[in-house]
Parts: sequence; C-alpha cells; structure tokens
Amino acid sequence: MTPRKILVVGGGGREHALAWKIAADSTRPNVYCAPGNGGTARVATNLPISATDLDGLTKWAKANCPDLVVIGPEAPLCAGLADRLVAAGIRV
Repeated sequence: MTPRKILVVGGGGREHALAWKIAADSTRPNVYCAPGNGGTARVATNLPISATDLDGLTKWAKANCPDLVVIGPEAPLCAGLADRLVAAGIRV
C-alpha cells in the first residue's frame, strides 16, 4: 500500500499538534506542512508556501495530489481555501 499524503496548512502550535498526531498513525503517512515551523520539521516536510497563499497551496495540491488537506488557521478558511481545493477534487 502506498503511504498516504497529508497536507497540514499553517505554522502554529495547533498545526504542529495536528502534524505530530497524523505522522504517528500506524500507516505512516507522508505529512507536509505549509509553511510549518521548527516543530513540524521533526515530523513532516515543511513547504515554503504561506498559509494565506491560496494560489500556491492550490497549485501544490493539484501537482502533488494529497489524500487529505487539513487547514488549521481561520484566515485561509475564511478566504475560501477549502472551497478551492474541493473544486479541484482535493479532500479537505
């Protein structure tokens, strides 16, 4: 079975906790954080994409086909990131 790809959007403590718990799953998914932080770098691959860069996040998701995107901060949610990703066929 191919490991799942999970993208966690955000760079705060909440996103660190999410990435840490997701990475600890027994299926050993590949976890990516955008932009992430020093703590997420221990359990995931940090991406140089701001949590508010909707175009950049959508472009990365289309190119890399994550199995799931978890959005932590309110700002990208309010700006419509989830809607964009769903419209592109990405699970959020």
